[in-house]
Amino acid sequence: MDDGEAITRLRAARVGRLATVTPEGSPHVVPLVFVVLERDGGLVAYWVVDEKPKRSRRLRRLRNIETNPSAAILVDEYSDDWGRLWWVRADGTGRVVRSRSERVAALDALLAKYQQYAITPPNGPVVAIDIHRVTGWAAEDASGA
Repeated sequence: MDDGEAITRLRAARVGRLATVTPEGSPHVVPLVFVVLERDGGLVAYWVVDEKPKRSRRLRRLRNIETNPSAAILVDEYSDDWGRLWWVRADGTGRVVRSRSERVAALDALLAKYQQYAITPPNGPVVAIDIHRVTGWAAEDASGA
């Protein structure tokens, strides 16, 4: 899969898995909804702490990023027809968004992508993953199709 196709699939994905690193060095993986925008000549993935039930608004993934900002987002497609399998991974550096204009742009994009956010706009922290590398694989590439 070439870079352009990997980025297209990443942007189109409705759900992904966010991997962060705990302070003890263990992986921590959770599902997330997100958008990918161009910013300052690069790609940035954004997600927000929303209103879904949680034990706390101070989520482990936020604490992890504060301690070690390394993060990755994985999106994939599974099918019983293994000739249709694919995955894309975006590696980057996480940070809580502090800029008002960046927060507004990220929230606008999230509201446009997810109807649930348009109904109940989230007001928690917006988190950015500044993407450094996008990699992917697709079974159709491996089979020569």
